[in-house]
Amino acid sequence: MSQVPDLATRIRDASLQEGDYVLSSGERSNFYVDKYLFSTEPYLLRDVADGLAAQVPEGVDRLAGVELGAVPLVVATALATGLPYVIVRKSAKDHGSSAGRSTEGNIESGERVALIEDVVTTGTQAIRAARNLQDEGVEVVTIVAVLDRREDDAVEIGGFPLRALLRMEDLRVVKTD
Repeated sequence: MSQVPDLATRIRDASLQEGDYVLSSGERSNFYVDKYLFSTEPYLLRDVADGLAAQVPEGVDRLAGVELGAVPLVVATALATGLPYVIVRKSAKDHGSSAGRSTEGNIESGERVALIEDVVTTGTQAIRAARNLQDEGVEVVTIVAVLDRREDDAVEIGGFPLRALLRMEDLRVVKTD
């Protein structure tokens, strides 16, 4: 994708912070990519969504995004693709019309879903969300992330195919120990 270098630079400039951070995985890092700093900027969000939309495979019926961080991404990607979406809760709701479900929005058993994620470090949150979607009877075709922080070149996490718009080397960031 020809716009990746420019998009990587814009995401880095908007959201990369250097210091000593503990990531959601529990790992320590000398840098942090604050997803809210790129997902709350309208022009950058639009371009990220266009990039994510290009990663969504043909034949997908619906998008899904994990609360809270992936919500602006899945909404913008839905607008870019015209696909409907659901929000995946981190835990099932215990009240209202969606009590006992881990998703908000309409979803039908048998649908093919692409899960939109912001930043993947270990993939734990994305894997959990994908399994919750499977529990609702849908097929998770792929996980599509803005940024893959992992240091390996594996193309799947937890048995789910992973596509990433950017990897850490695209941001020209080097991890130090």
